[in-house]
Amino acid sequence: MNRWDKFTETFFNAKVMEKYLPDILSGMVVTIELALLIVVTGLAAGLALALLRALAIRPLNWLIIFIVDLFRSLPPLVVIVLIYFGLPYAGPAPSGFVSTWLSLAFVLMAFSEEIFWAGITSIPKGQWEASRSTGLSFSQTLFNVVLPQAFRLTIPPLTNRTIAITKGTALGTVVAVTEILGQASSAMSNSYNPSPLMMGAAAYIVLFFPVVVAARWIESKFAWKR
Repeated sequence: MNRWDKFTETFFNAKVMEKYLPDILSGMVVTIELALLIVVTGLAAGLALALLRALAIRPLNWLIIFIVDLFRSLPPLVVIVLIYFGLPYAGPAPSGFVSTWLSLAFVLMAFSEEIFWAGITSIPKGQWEASRSTGLSFSQTLFNVVLPQAFRLTIPPLTNRTIAITKGTALGTVVAVTEILGQASSAMSNSYNPSPLMMGAAAYIVLFFPVVVAARWIESKFAWKR
């Protein structure tokens, strides 16, 4: 057996891959469910906080800034561990899936709030004043004039940050979430062969490469014309 055959036997063992393929596919389903929940709740919460911050209520803004800076500072893994192992002492005992979802959603919320807020504040003050002078209310100005422009500016950083955080679903293995990496790691331990890990890597490419391509298309589609 030459070196190439040894490499193939070690990392791309057909028998091992065939045996554990159903586990990897099951992990892909869990990863997709987690990613969708994280993106929807994280972006929605981030936008809501940015809109609340636009009301310019100082005590509320201080609270929002504190929460956002806290979750931007904490590593996602620490947040997962705190929720999964810490919350049961206070009463609720979330599952590993729920802990991973909430943790990464909070992190995405924090970063997306800052991105949305940066987009809102980048709109010239003159546009606010001009809109208000025509009789539009604060909320009408915010939703009809400011936000449409702000969204264009936020798309590139928002898509990049969203992809980076949703890939963090792999951290769920720490709390026994059977997503792709969890299934691949378990299969590798049982088979004493890294081939399942290669399948896991391929699964991540299948899931996230189209997302990256779509994000690039969205960025170019909605970018400001030069």
